[in-house]
Amino acid sequence: MPGLLNVPPFPDDVPTHPLLVVDYELLQRRDAAEIDKLWKAATELGFWYLKNHGVDAEADDMFEMGAETMRLPLEEKMKFEQGDDGMSFGYKAAGANATDETGALDTVEFINVAKDDALAWPGKVHREYPSTVNARMESTIKPFVQKSLEVNNTLLDILGERLGLPRGALEKRHPLEEPSGSEARCIKNPPRPGGISEEKAAIGAHTDFGSLSFLHNRLGGLQVMVPGTTEWQYVRPIPGHAICNLGDAMAIFSGNILRSNLHRVVPPPKEQSHYERWSLVFFTRPGNSIPLHPLSDESPMIAEAVANLPPGKLDTGATAKDWFARRIKNQRIKNRTGPETWQASRGTEHQPSAY
Repeated sequence: MPGLLNVPPFPDDVPTHPLLVVDYELLQRRDAAEIDKLWKAATELGFWYLKNHGVDAEADDMFEMGAETMRLPLEEKMKFEQGDDGMSFGYKAAGANATDETGALDTVEFINVAKDDALAWPGKVHREYPSTVNARMESTIKPFVQKSLEVNNTLLDILGERLGLPRGALEKRHPLEEPSGSEARCIKNPPRPGGISEEKAAIGAHTDFGSLSFLHNRLGGLQVMVPGTTEWQYVRPIPGHAICNLGDAMAIFSGNILRSNLHRVVPPPKEQSHYERWSLVFFTRPGNSIPLHPLSDESPMIAEAVANLPPGKLDTGATAKDWFARRIKNQRIKNRTGPETWQASRGTEHQPSAY
């Protein structure tokens, strides 16, 4: 099964950045100490491990769907390519995106399935998908999307309460019935045994576009840039633990109280580099029409945080759809005119060059 092969363990002699381990079952019971731990993770690094989330079986099935899809002929997959106009849903071939200002190409291929299409099946909201996706929509993709939404919405609800927002304020920004950029993504990266330096990113340095990402992987490769430094450190994958991280929308809504941190994917270290790297993510993003600006009018805590920022720093003037499409479109190599295209794809990164 992809991502579950008998692979070498992550090496002990490679520096890693420790993440806090948050217990989802305790959060569901609104355990005060666990909520404090989640808050610490969300405000300091914006990344944490999540255990006891109950989505492992659905994630395993999604890896199977991803493998079935990636085995299709490239010609068939390209019929469902996401294109260059700012749509994320569909297939993305390796080398379709830039990873930095120089126009270096990414090495991953992936399939993105819109939350809206999964929940509307057999109806259609956004687009058509390969036969391997359609065959798994009801049995595999829809249950994964539903469970991932439940987990992410629980986390957002708790963070919203801690931000001093009225009950339902964040839920209102993520309405289930409104089309959004929320999606499930299964990613395949080929083995890179010694033939590529750590600096050659499979996925370039970025902050996530939306609100909250729920990641499942079995090999190393994810790196975070530790706040206040220019240092990249691996995040060690732990069996049975998902990795969660906040995206631009939550940083903006919270007046930068919550952190959307810079991260990237590079080849797994040492012996792990000999294996395909599979990962699976569910991205929760705001409804398409939702304006991205701090929710200062709804929370004194957020209003105070914004008052300490340069005027207008987080007033994007963009809806969630605009923000998402701009970032997607300007990563596409076919849209590249020069370094300025990469710059135009940036989000809330604290390193302007995003190297």
